[in-house]
Amino acid sequence: MVTNTSGKKKTAVARATVREGQGRVRINARPVELVEPEMARLKMLEPFRIASEDLREGVDVEVHVSGGGITGQADAVRTAIARGLVEHTNDAELRDAYMNFDRSLLVNDVRQSESKKWGGPGARARYQKSYR
Repeated sequence: MVTNTSGKKKTAVARATVREGQGRVRINARPVELVEPEMARLKMLEPFRIASEDLREGVDVEVHVSGGGITGQADAVRTAIARGLVEHTNDAELRDAYMNFDRSLLVNDVRQSESKKWGGPGARARYQKSYR
């Protein structure tokens, strides 16, 4: 059985494919062990730490991620993996464990950066003015 899921954070989009296998996790066709920096790798593997170890040994996860920066991609990947594992196993207990740990494991973070407007250096800040 093959399960396709996705996760988003800011402008990063991750698409995960979960299938029966030997426990391989690949991010953009590279083993997850090669992902740098280490904090991003640990964030990507959070769904496996909450789930049981035998679950990781039984599935292969292939993730394609694009857009955004390192942290945004890591958050998108962890959401895609967690959703894929829950959908693949059909386990309500696992879903509840993810929700209790962190809701963003199963629910996309919809916040986006606000676009810059005229009259200032950013979205809300305005240029200073002086009259005398």
